[in-house]
Parts: sequence; C-alpha cells; structure tokens
Amino acid sequence: MTHNLILNTQTLDIPALLALQEKPAPFTPGEALFWNDPHISAQMLATHLDPTTDLASRRPETIDRSVDWILSTLGLPAGAAILDLGCGPGLYTSRLARKGFTVTGVDYSRRSIDYAAGYARDHSLAVAYRYQNYLELTDEAQYDAALLIFGDYCPLNPHQRATLLANVRRALKPGGRFVLDVSTRECRRKHGSRNGWYALESGFWKPGPHLALEEGFDYPEQSIWLDQAIVIEADGKISVYRNWFQDYTPESITAELEAGGFAIESLWGDLIGQSYYEASEWIGVVTRINS
Repeated sequence: MTHNLILNTQTLDIPALLALQEKPAPFTPGEALFWNDPHISAQMLATHLDPTTDLASRRPETIDRSVDWILSTLGLPAGAAILDLGCGPGLYTSRLARKGFTVTGVDYSRRSIDYAAGYARDHSLAVAYRYQNYLELTDEAQYDAALLIFGDYCPLNPHQRATLLANVRRALKPGGRFVLDVSTRECRRKHGSRNGWYALESGFWKPGPHLALEEGFDYPEQSIWLDQAIVIEADGKISVYRNWFQDYTPESITAELEAGGFAIESLWGDLIGQSYYEASEWIGVVTRINS
C-alpha cells in the first residue's frame, strides 16, 4: 500500500499521516510481498543469519536443540520425507538433511531461497528448495512430516490459516505429522509496543534517507496484535508495513487445528521440549492428520 505525501520546505500533510495512524481493521494488508523488496530482503537475510539475535530466526544453539527434539518426538525413520514451510535460508532444512532425511524447503522470499540453495550446493546437501507461497501448495501425500516454525502461522488471517491447514493436510501421507509453534499473549506483553519515530540516512526499510513512525495496535478481544511502520522517504513517498500476529491459548490453537483436520498429540511451551505453563510465550504443537 503506497501513498504520496505532500512534502516541501514549508508543508507537511499531517491529516494524511493521522489517517494512516488510525487503528486498522484486523489483518488489513500493508505493502505486498515486502520480503521480496531488494533492500528489505537483504536486511532480513542478514538478520536470519545473525547468530546473536532471535529477531528473524532463533539462535543456532536453539535451532540445534529444536531439530533434535522434533526428531526424537516424531521418531521418524531414516530417509523420511520432511517439508519445511517458510524455510527461509535453510537453517532447519540443512540440519535435517545432514541427519539423513529427505527434505523439501518452501519459502516466498526469493533471496532466502537462493541463499539456501547455494548453501546446499556448496555443502553437498540434498535439499529440494522451492520459491513458492505455501498458501498455493498443491503437493499430495508426499511427506511424513511438515514443519512451520517460529510463529509463521500467526501472521496469517483466518482464511489463509484455513487454506494452509488444508494444504498441509493434503501434502502429508496418511498418519503424517504437523509440527508448529504459535505465540501467546504473554509473548506480546513481554515485547510490548514499539511506539516512536526515528530518522535514518539508511536503515532496515529503505536504503536512502527516511523517517519511520512505528506504532503497535492491540486487539485484546481477538488476541491480535499489529506492529505497523509508516515510512516516509525524502521525496514524500509513504510506505506502510504491517506485521500481524494472531496469538493463541492451548484451547484456541487446539480447536483451530482440530477443525482443520488435525489431532493434537501434545502441547509444549516451545519446540525444545519445555512444558507449557501459564506464562509461556510460545505453544509448541505436535499433531497428526486425521485419516
């Protein structure tokens, strides 16, 4: 969603900014496919690969523990087929391939897929990578397990979530497993809102000078949160970036997954095997498709 702001040495269109800062309806979109923007996708890839932060991907030591725990929990035989949805630069897929599994990674960031494929080639890892929107996945009965890790389920609107669950169910073999994690309201309370503004010569959103206005919107009745950034460039162009988050309780994620054709096998506080408790920021879910 792009707008033009009337901006010169004497005027700033404050009404336009005020309108953009009004609380939008849940899951109102912002800029489409911004993760494929040449500049933003480079920033996102660098963040994915930064071992000191959990902003885009979890730290390497956590990923190692998660992969080991998932494999131990699922008890998959050697060579089993695993689908990693939203695989990013291949942090989980590369580890799974090294352990002898048949791995497919799907992601809608061209830069991340290109990096992942290059890494696999350079390290002689047999991983099939696809640049694809997993909401358009058409695979049928191909995988023993599917993964959707680090809250990738939460930014989707209800229709998209239903589509994703149907796609995953179709892609799994009879008795196939689906493992995912979702955030809770406790996660939102901990990280809070990034209300404020800053001006940069170059930053995450734009390569040139820009002003960013950040604001968080809470929808407590629906357990939804929005992180919004309004970015104004030197020529007056405005871009609005929106990251939506649907938060869950054990009861709400159980109901949604069961409605989508999945039987809950176990619920956890994360995907490394910690028990869920009232203040958990995450819910790790292990499911099996209903035959």
